[in-house]
Amino acid sequence: MASLMRLIARLPLAWLHSAGAVLGWLVYRVSPVYAARMRENLDGSGIYADAAARERALRLCIAETGKGALETAKIWFGGLDEVIGLVECDTWHLVDEARSRGRGVIMLTPHLGCFEVTGPYVAHRTPFRALYRTPRQKWLEPLMLKGRTRGQASISPANLRGVRTLYKALQRGECVAVLPDQAPQVGDGTWADFFGRPAYTMTLVRRLQKQTGAAVVFMFAERLPAGKGYRLHFESYAGSELDEREMNLGVERLIRRCPTQYLWSYNRYKVPAGAPKPVPPTNP
Repeated sequence: MASLMRLIARLPLAWLHSAGAVLGWLVYRVSPVYAARMRENLDGSGIYADAAARERALRLCIAETGKGALETAKIWFGGLDEVIGLVECDTWHLVDEARSRGRGVIMLTPHLGCFEVTGPYVAHRTPFRALYRTPRQKWLEPLMLKGRTRGQASISPANLRGVRTLYKALQRGECVAVLPDQAPQVGDGTWADFFGRPAYTMTLVRRLQKQTGAAVVFMFAERLPAGKGYRLHFESYAGSELDEREMNLGVERLIRRCPTQYLWSYNRYKVPAGAPKPVPPTNP
């Protein structure tokens, strides 16, 4: 499989995106559950009030999700200089400003655009650590570990030991990355609104920031048309403590900038086994 991914990585990004768009439609057609979740989450976001606009956005989302699947091979196994060269960024100064405080930086990157390319880009400029969840497909784990640990990038499993590595990295003044819209395990989250619906939301970011005083920066890599690469966006969080609702609002703000590149097929509103169900609001 590694050999196949290396072969795919040699192809131009434009070709991968074209093939990925076809793949996206194929998966959408053969998986009713996947298709229904994507449509439901996009419709429920309220971003598009007009039915025709929602339908146009859905068609773009289907293609963009497929692009994300195939471009991963190039990000993981393409030449590192080539991968970094695909990224343009004019907001890195916000990261420098956050780093100047000396307490580390928590980078929040949701399932938006090409989140895989954010790691290599950040890691070529500064030490960078992130957590990962063990994939269900065991064969994928060694490929992911190899692809995500290039340059100054390091990753740790999403468990207690891994969280400790984040604390230590922040104490050294380094950058760490967290997927803020990833549903946590029971006991590691609380209910907070996300596009008007309760979503089980991780408390890790608030705890990291409270104990280390780290700065918080939101980021996402927008996929440019015609395979021209990516534009990496950074946004600073100016508040003193980022709670779960504020974090979700920040993620919503990023998604509204580029809604057709969000992973609407992700089961964001699931109730983890053993978690208390959200309490519905009481009518006045």
